[in-house]
Amino acid sequence: MENEVTVSKMAATQEEIKQILEKIPQQKPFRFIEKILELDDNHILSSYRYKKDEYFYEGHFPGNPVTPGVIMIETMAQAGLVALGIYLLMKEGIVSDALMLFSDCEIEFSNMIKPEEQITVYAEKIFFRRGKLKAKVEIRKENGVIAAEGVMSGVLQ
Repeated sequence: MENEVTVSKMAATQEEIKQILEKIPQQKPFRFIEKILELDDNHILSSYRYKKDEYFYEGHFPGNPVTPGVIMIETMAQAGLVALGIYLLMKEGIVSDALMLFSDCEIEFSNMIKPEEQITVYAEKIFFRRGKLKAKVEIRKENGVIAAEGVMSGVLQ
């Protein structure tokens, strides 16, 4: 995955992005996508700002809050599997309420994310076939530093 992303000629329209955001099943307080910045058949780039009053900071860790790794994984899955999966299904002409459920991942964490940090999630499709999506994913801090990266998969249910 590179720092700069080139959007293909087949990029999603603003209307498609709006539809995808409406179809994502995760809702507040468990939705970690605010904007989809780029989206095409091969990648997605989304953003989110972790608010200081997110429910998970109260106990992780009192006095020194850090975004839990499991929340970072969920953030990457919502963009790289759920939103990208919805788009890929739409491109195939499939309008469905099927869920893309997270099935596995291998993620390496390399930096903390603190409250109020703006992050971006970049995911690049490895494959999408027979109802399974596999993608390379990364989550970056505002300053461009990678906080976590790896590979994750999801399966349609």
